[in-house]
Amino acid sequence: MLGILFQTTMMGHGMKWFSLGRRALKILEASNGFCKHDVQNFGRRLSQRHISSRNLSLSTAPYLLTQEDRRDFMAVFPDVVREIVEHDKTTPELASLYTKILQYNVSSGKKLRGLSVVYSYRLLITPERLTPENVTLSQVLGWCVELVQAFYLVLDDVVDESTTRRGRPCWHMVPEVGLKAVNHALLIEGAVYKLLKKHLSGTPAYLPILELFHSTTLLTSLGQVLDCNTTNNSGVCFDKINMERYNLIITHKTAHYTFYLPVATAMYLAGVFNPEQHRQAKSILIEIGRYFQVQDDYLDVFGENTGKDGTDIQDGKCSWLAVVALQRATPQQEKIFKEHFGKPGKENVDAIKSLYEEMGLPRVYEKYEEETYNMINMRIQQLSAGLPHELFFGLVERIYGRKK
Repeated sequence: MLGILFQTTMMGHGMKWFSLGRRALKILEASNGFCKHDVQNFGRRLSQRHISSRNLSLSTAPYLLTQEDRRDFMAVFPDVVREIVEHDKTTPELASLYTKILQYNVSSGKKLRGLSVVYSYRLLITPERLTPENVTLSQVLGWCVELVQAFYLVLDDVVDESTTRRGRPCWHMVPEVGLKAVNHALLIEGAVYKLLKKHLSGTPAYLPILELFHSTTLLTSLGQVLDCNTTNNSGVCFDKINMERYNLIITHKTAHYTFYLPVATAMYLAGVFNPEQHRQAKSILIEIGRYFQVQDDYLDVFGENTGKDGTDIQDGKCSWLAVVALQRATPQQEKIFKEHFGKPGKENVDAIKSLYEEMGLPRVYEKYEEETYNMINMRIQQLSAGLPHELFFGLVERIYGRKK
């Protein structure tokens, strides 16, 4: 058997079956602490969503990566670090510092973006091209995406004055690092282009992937600027907390580098250069990326054991919760919001969180998640450029209902 079969009853269609791959269940059980009962509930919940969305397919693709795949991905990291620092070996001080920076900031985390390169590449090439050498190359490019992620997280934590990341001190909070973290972030970014040149120079994929990384980092930086500009020296600019601006911020800041960058990298590596295929892929992946950021915004306030302390409320961020709160607020609720939002102190954070709960925003979020999940699945069904639908189903299923 390829997986566990869940039986569903479709109105007017009798008894149907769909399969959730064995590997997807292994990921759910190993990564998210699911027990057998949880997996069965997951299957029933998935069945119900497909029942309620008649236009969707009965099948949802598994996220085809096992714990072994994750271990293989991690096993490449020491070689990646050696390649990055090799030219600094004549200066042991630099080599040691560079290695420490990479090990602290790049090797931890869920590896969603890096593993998405490997996952996408596997689904885009023919079996005979899935050689150990090609798989390793996709893993190296996955680490390039993880380097981009680490570069931005280091800078983001400095700007936001965050204290923890992934359950430990942010890099700038480590003794004797401080604002040197800004220079260290640039070293992380520079490593990306060294790896791309070493592994892709002279191949058809080199220039498209190089331009992809350059354009993505620029777009992400623009999104970060917009994100920071919600506040100024006078406080929060409440006129800048609206859905139009929010969608612009998250499209630039998150969606491009979290989902389009990994998949487009895999597409170019697999020899997929067709502009229409990239256009259709990008359209879906940006939607998935926006959904992912809304999840992040919600978990910043209501998440548990996320590995970082949420700061969106005290930082006055243009977050999904803030935007929806202002859209729905009564005059009295708006007064309370503006009195406490964007101000430090536990009493202000608690006041805003209580306001969100009073307004029923957790329920609003649950409804948003279901509707968005179904909308994205419907759009995936409409892809017509020859891309494997299971690639996109797998990505959206991987993040659906996440708690951290």
